[in-house]
Amino acid sequence: MESDRRLTAFKELLDIMDRLRDSCPWDMKQTNESLRKLTIEETYELADAILDKDDKAICKELGDLMLHIVFYSRIGSEKKSFDITSVLEGINRKLVYRHPHVFGDTHVSSATEVEDNWEKLKLNESDTYKPVLSGVPKSLPALVKANRIQEKVRGVGFDWEDRKQVWDKVAEEINEFKKEITKGDKEKIELEFGDVLFSLINAARLYEIDPESALERTNKKFISRFNYLEKETIQQGKSLHDMSLEEMDKIWEKAKDLE
Repeated sequence: MESDRRLTAFKELLDIMDRLRDSCPWDMKQTNESLRKLTIEETYELADAILDKDDKAICKELGDLMLHIVFYSRIGSEKKSFDITSVLEGINRKLVYRHPHVFGDTHVSSATEVEDNWEKLKLNESDTYKPVLSGVPKSLPALVKANRIQEKVRGVGFDWEDRKQVWDKVAEEINEFKKEITKGDKEKIELEFGDVLFSLINAARLYEIDPESALERTNKKFISRFNYLEKETIQQGKSLHDMSLEEMDKIWEKAKDLE
């Protein structure tokens, strides 16, 4: 049965981890701190595979992340603080508690309601008060962090009544940014530019756009077009440094037509 295969494969991974931790010099010396940067790298590799819509790569990268989860759990068991069983039991309890519309009598009519309930339930999980934004990781990239901040405050009702209202805020922030440019104060210019980005990320959220994915797609598009420009320039026996912007634009437009 499929469930038996899953359990067998997971047990095999746990056994392999135990043997590596006991016998491999590299695995034996790893700590939570030494693994942290590797986990972040693996997460970004998974993100790349998702953007590339490469299912084979997604499967591979998920395996790498699964290894890290098992690795951290093994270290936790050695410290007698937690193990893989407590990790799994914890996430099981959390999922059941935060899905009362599935495991209880709560009724919801949309995914948005599910997200709102999720944030409210998170606040009720502790007897002590926790600020709404306390769960946003400090080490998140700034763009991702801005998006998570906005999602969390929306969960407690701090949001626009009509998403079209966000464009007034975007225009306001752009005007303030332009004013600071004329004054020449670099620090204030940077602060206002941050406000412009924050308002645009808010607009992306309201229109159900993932700003991180959107920007990465644009990055890849630009890289592709610039690589074409560079290749064509070399084939013509020219150097980018010696070409005019008008000449570059002609090749750039050809790159766009080929997409």
